[in-house]
Amino acid sequence: MFERRIEEAGLNSWPALQQLFFDGWIVRFAQGYTKRANSVTPLYPSLLTAQEKIAYCERLYAEQQLPTIFRLPSFSTESQQLDQMLAERGYQYLDRTFVWSAQLPADEGSNNPDLHILSLETWLPIYLQWSERYIELHHLHRELLERIPSPHLYAALYQQGVPVACGLGVLEHEALGLFDIVADPGQRRQGYGTQLIKGMLAWGREQGARSAYLQVVGDNLAAQQMYTKLGFQEAYQYWYRAQGR
Repeated sequence: MFERRIEEAGLNSWPALQQLFFDGWIVRFAQGYTKRANSVTPLYPSLLTAQEKIAYCERLYAEQQLPTIFRLPSFSTESQQLDQMLAERGYQYLDRTFVWSAQLPADEGSNNPDLHILSLETWLPIYLQWSERYIELHHLHRELLERIPSPHLYAALYQQGVPVACGLGVLEHEALGLFDIVADPGQRRQGYGTQLIKGMLAWGREQGARSAYLQVVGDNLAAQQMYTKLGFQEAYQYWYRAQGR
């Protein structure tokens, strides 16, 4: 299934500190840094009952002193049933997110001299100055990035020697994932995000990518408009159910 392959690539490209497979569910832990790396994703067919699996996962996260969070892809046959069961257990609905994908043409132009490929040491401070998400856990962000097993790039777009946008690209097989795309808040609506992504897609093509994917939160309409112009279309959605504290 095309959607499941994107999901596998996305999970591999954003590693957790710990991960286990439990009867078709992927259970991930990262000391609380991002819901994506600290949640349960149902991805494959199951044998056990959902009730006993939910209870087991709740024990695992309680041992880590973390709330139990489920990440529910729309294409999973279990997601709708789980969503209802979790709602009945008091889990909160959070952050519907769209996963978009695009096929990459083989013959599109490549060079953007303003796009720089950086080391993690240079790139991360640029990202952190524009992103306030989980700022107190930024050391965990670095640790997760250091665990990425596939070819990847830390990209930044510069104008007159100053960075104006940055992002992370991870290539798994022939699929390029785009993550952590941010721009200088004072330089938005200048087309820098589009230039950044075009450069990252060109890098992916040069490395053998035939498709690309990314994730965008449902209420980020400006980003969705940009990705539409770049040829991306919705592949599937996911959302979270989070245990109340």
